[in-house]
Amino acid sequence: MQTRHLCILGSTGSIGESTLDVVRRHPDKFIIHALSANASVDKLYLQCQEFSPRVVVLVNEQAAEQLKQKLKANGQTDITVLSGSSALVDIAQSEQSDTVMAAIVGASGLLPTLAAVEQGKRVLLANKEALVTSGQIFIDAVKRCGAELLPIDSEHNAIFQCLPLSSQEQIGACHLADNGVSKVLLTGSGGPFRSTPLDELNDVTPEQACAHPNWDMGQKISVDSATMMNKGLEFIEAKWLFDVSADDIQVVLHPQSTIHSMVQYKDGSVLAQMGNPDMRTPIAHALAFPHRIDAGVEPLDFFNTPSFEFQQPDYHRYPNLRLAINACQQGQAACTALNAANEVAVDGFLHKGIKFNDIFKINETSVKKFVSERVTSISDVLSLDKTVREYAKSLVDNLVSIKN
Repeated sequence: MQTRHLCILGSTGSIGESTLDVVRRHPDKFIIHALSANASVDKLYLQCQEFSPRVVVLVNEQAAEQLKQKLKANGQTDITVLSGSSALVDIAQSEQSDTVMAAIVGASGLLPTLAAVEQGKRVLLANKEALVTSGQIFIDAVKRCGAELLPIDSEHNAIFQCLPLSSQEQIGACHLADNGVSKVLLTGSGGPFRSTPLDELNDVTPEQACAHPNWDMGQKISVDSATMMNKGLEFIEAKWLFDVSADDIQVVLHPQSTIHSMVQYKDGSVLAQMGNPDMRTPIAHALAFPHRIDAGVEPLDFFNTPSFEFQQPDYHRYPNLRLAINACQQGQAACTALNAANEVAVDGFLHKGIKFNDIFKINETSVKKFVSERVTSISDVLSLDKTVREYAKSLVDNLVSIKN
């Protein structure tokens, strides 16, 4: 395989660190051109020492200045340190890299990811919000610019691996029905509260919500897993990645997280991608595609693997999942509003003391208010995103004031 020159957007998060672990195992196959983080000076400094990127970005200006001083003191004056959100776009579209890992959490990853797409690069999409917030606009850019889009979410990567080659080569325009596919089966563990009594959910703590039984993830995505909003966002992402309708996607609860997702064919066959729950597997798959490389992940031990369970999702337990599926059917404004409101609501739960069940209330109220907005361009997406965030923040602030 050819040597890949990488830009990792969000290198200090869990996906970014897993990506670097795979790269560490294959120094002959990957060269790190650029790394980015929000404000994690110490982590990024250590990554600079090990991988010697040409450029690094810290969105926070003060953090960038601190990193400059640390690198200078260590004699690493050949690394350019930039700051600000616009610098993320600059490194994403730089001609010095051919592959971009889009691992920035949330809607803030949209513009740099789109910048990489517009340069026709191989884009490893771990930022599901880019597709959720901009859908058809994003996919149209992929087609127009000849970018190669490869999914990193374990579920979407699993579906991708189970598709025929002709569909893999046309992400965003897969024509699954023409290739014998009847349904996409999106699996989810059910999170840490799968068996928690419903009347106890409102009083769960952020620490409990972040204690995922199978995956090691950041706080925001862990809470999304607990509410199953993460699966809802993945549902919307699957619609755009695989060019299917909401009726062609089925969510299946699979608590063991061994089967990462499945594809059902018209002849009755169901193909499943399996493995230990470790994000290095889909990352290594996408980094090396169409080749296979060692990801550092132990293979499944079938003699000690727990028996498989499958359940239908309970929408009384997971109202956010139903809300996301409905948004997928309602159109782009609903999806953009849902994502923006959810980011604000989850932050309110993690840091401001609103209740777990308040996340759904804020999301539902926000979607209802903005579902009819017109979204036909990236400027429309960004404008609606900003407006919804302000509205959702007012809902959070009101809940906090009532509590106090």
